[in-house]
Amino acid sequence: MRSLRELYLDGVNISSPSSEWCETTSLSLPKLSVLSMSNCDLSGHFPAEFFLLPKMQRIDISGNSRLMGQLPEFPINNSLEVLSLRYTNFSGKLPESISNLKLLRVLILSKLGLNFNSSSGSIPASVANLSNLMELDLSHNNFNGSIPPFHRSGVPNLASLDLSWNHLSGSIPSSLFTFSTLQTLSLGYNNFSDYQLKLDSSSIPDFGGATLLSTLQLNDNKLEGKLPRSLANCTSLKILNLGNNTLHDTFPLWLGKLPRLMVLILRANRFYGPIKHLENNFPALDVLDITSNKFFGKLSIEFFQAIHKLRSLKINGNNLEGKLPKSLANCRNLEVLDLGKNMIHDTFPYWLVKLPLLKVLILRSNRFYGSIKFSGDGNAFPMLHILDLASNNFSALGSLTELESLDLSQNSLSRKIPLQLTSLTFLGVLNLSYNQLDGSISQRYQFGTFLNDSYIGNTRLCGVPLTKKCNEVGSQMLPQKEGEDSWIDGLSIWKVVLMGYGCGLVIVFSIGYTVLNEFGNKWIASFIRKWKRSR
Repeated sequence: MRSLRELYLDGVNISSPSSEWCETTSLSLPKLSVLSMSNCDLSGHFPAEFFLLPKMQRIDISGNSRLMGQLPEFPINNSLEVLSLRYTNFSGKLPESISNLKLLRVLILSKLGLNFNSSSGSIPASVANLSNLMELDLSHNNFNGSIPPFHRSGVPNLASLDLSWNHLSGSIPSSLFTFSTLQTLSLGYNNFSDYQLKLDSSSIPDFGGATLLSTLQLNDNKLEGKLPRSLANCTSLKILNLGNNTLHDTFPLWLGKLPRLMVLILRANRFYGPIKHLENNFPALDVLDITSNKFFGKLSIEFFQAIHKLRSLKINGNNLEGKLPKSLANCRNLEVLDLGKNMIHDTFPYWLVKLPLLKVLILRSNRFYGSIKFSGDGNAFPMLHILDLASNNFSALGSLTELESLDLSQNSLSRKIPLQLTSLTFLGVLNLSYNQLDGSISQRYQFGTFLNDSYIGNTRLCGVPLTKKCNEVGSQMLPQKEGEDSWIDGLSIWKVVLMGYGCGLVIVFSIGYTVLNEFGNKWIASFIRKWKRSR
């Protein structure tokens, strides 16, 4: 087939070593212009000859994690337009001769795992002069040094730039914020230093040119200062992630002027002040994460009325107090609600059963008290996967529905373990430690599979898996030290098995607070990926 011009074998399992077909193919198909072999389980070394075929315009060998190789030195007037090596095991440096790819529109060298393509060294400055470049994705590699001096005159058509998950440092070129074509800018998880970059209006221009910018991710760096109010000029912005920096400001209500903003992540910064209601702003907001800041005061009725379309709300680790407004029940789309580690003083918000899509409910480390009541008709919280009520002052337990994870540690539960718990056949995680429970531990259903740490700190409990038999008078267990969190924050020996509700999907996590925290984060990441695919 020496006249073959385009070869598409995506998804075909070709697990033989590449040396058995690659070299032959590159020599036999001199007119080949498209080679698309993503997700073929290719292995061995990919021959550099493919990159140098005179008529080659597009190479996509992404998704072949065992396929090794290196980029060659590219000759002048190379015809490549699209090059995608995502999820491969390519290594080495990005050659300076990349500047010879004058027709290049898409360059993707990203990876999402430690075993995938690990390019190193600095990003050649010549990349910033590829005049036809529209998408550049070098994320999840080991690139170091500074960002090339991207400017509208060099890459006038640039629409997507992803340099996240590298070791880049120095300053972010202010010219990046003046591109009228740029839609996605992801620079998170790098080492941009605070003394070289301060995110304020004095160092970053007016954002006036960034009219099409829809995704801005600057999270997990060392940015400091206040948010530039010129961000409000980015009227197309849908995703804004500034988490894990050292930004110091009050809640940016003025971002409510962005009519399309769907994801706002400000977690782990130094935002402060009272939580004010959002009036009629943020009409499209789906995700709000202000975890681990210094917000205080009471959650107002107006606050929840303004964000009633939210699907994920995370306010963990602030200084909020008072009662939960019942207007929270108006957020009918909520799937993740994390109010942990605050000072909320209230009875169990049984009225949350009105949230039909709720999958994660975290109320841990607050001042909730009294009995935990659920409706007895079996329809309460039909979608709930994770319920974390640890470190409160609950004293009694009512009927429950089909949960997968239940943490009631460090409360005031007494008497015997309620029999209805043994009927929770989807329950993969149970923590009743450090309460005042007594009697024998049931062995019905999966209850016999939970380990000792599920019950530790209940000195009057007996039976398997505890060493204390029910006919013994055993010595009392030592209470947990003051200020010490329950197993959900510390014990690495646990494995959490979350059985997907209704679909049989099994997901295994290592324990730690990240079990609950990462559930919300992965949901957000999944939301962003789905949104990008649907653009």
